[in-house]
Amino acid sequence: MPTSEKTDLHPCFSADAKHTQSRMHVPVAPKCNVQCNYCNRSYDCVAESRPGVTSTVLEPWQAGRYADELIAADPSMTVVGIAGPGDALANADETLETMRLIHAAHPGTALCVATNGLALPAHADALADAGVSHVTVTVNAVNPDIGKWLYAWVRDGKNVLRGRPAAELLWARQSEGIRKLVARGVVVKINTIVVPGINDAHTGAVAEACAALGATIHNCMALVPVAGAEFADVPPPSPAEMASARSAAAAHLPQMEHCARCRADAVGRIGAPMGPAQFTVLERHAAAAKPGRTLVAVASQEGFFVNRHLGEADELLIFAEEGGSFRQVGVRRTPEAGTGSARWHDLADLLSDCRAVLVSGIGPMPSDILRASGLRVFETEGLVADLVPKAFAGGEIRRMSKPFKCGDGCGGNAKGCA
Repeated sequence: MPTSEKTDLHPCFSADAKHTQSRMHVPVAPKCNVQCNYCNRSYDCVAESRPGVTSTVLEPWQAGRYADELIAADPSMTVVGIAGPGDALANADETLETMRLIHAAHPGTALCVATNGLALPAHADALADAGVSHVTVTVNAVNPDIGKWLYAWVRDGKNVLRGRPAAELLWARQSEGIRKLVARGVVVKINTIVVPGINDAHTGAVAEACAALGATIHNCMALVPVAGAEFADVPPPSPAEMASARSAAAAHLPQMEHCARCRADAVGRIGAPMGPAQFTVLERHAAAAKPGRTLVAVASQEGFFVNRHLGEADELLIFAEEGGSFRQVGVRRTPEAGTGSARWHDLADLLSDCRAVLVSGIGPMPSDILRASGLRVFETEGLVADLVPKAFAGGEIRRMSKPFKCGDGCGGNAKGCA
């Protein structure tokens, strides 16, 4: 399907399509490389609807199966997107693998990715090659003296930048990435979070700069104060301030005004709430294990608690599910240390019949290698008796302590939790 036709059927790029077409977000990207001062990512509040929120995180193969089911069930499902809950390209391997799987199975479906753009130049060609037809880039400032107030830090590899250098690098990467996408025929939308007193009078400059790079549409989004974020106490822009921001930007780019600030696991028509059945389908796919994976591995010092870092574990306890109960069925020695990445590839082979591994800590390299092999990695702490059943059930397992936790009366007020 030509890109122009896909755009006509994309509810985020076409206001008319909002009423007739469905879209789904597959939450495969939990990590982020930019800390925006307006953002506090959360994963487990089903009542809250805003970017950065999801009820679970999927592996690419799970996302592929999930998309297969929903596309088959809903002929109006014309778009599959990745919008977090972190940044799509801070999780480039997972994002690209997911897009390739879905494009191979559904070549007529529009594939969409949302990103802050920091890693965009490095992956623009790979996105186009994977079949991605639409990309949304969040550009909040093109002037680093304005941008420096919007970001706590920007992490470029192992380097962490703050203030003006952070904003300067981010815009440089965004502009280069947008230019590359447009050259590959990818349709680019710009999102701008409007923060009163900081960039509310800057939207025209953002739109002008992005239009010059080839972007086709602009979405000015009002700041929503979120508990725990740096801007939690900044009041949102008034309707008059938003009208002024959009008017200035509209001189350079058409404005999208029907944005619903979707969750990272949103499904269905824009603006339609997700029902319990939709969350159930998502959780079922999160719980699915690859064929042949029937066991769970645990890193434990004494057998009662998940309390050992994978790198320090010389053995793993192996659990099986039998008749609704869970019991230890073995112990496996981990490969010898000192062999670099080979150790973790050997461990992946050793755990090829396991669906998950529970550890109190794990480094980026082993985590990436084990996940790529089809193993779910849970970095957590607690009683083995409590956590092993959760690993078999699927979904997400979080650390015991966390800054925000949904209470029984959570009303989804976009302030973290009630």
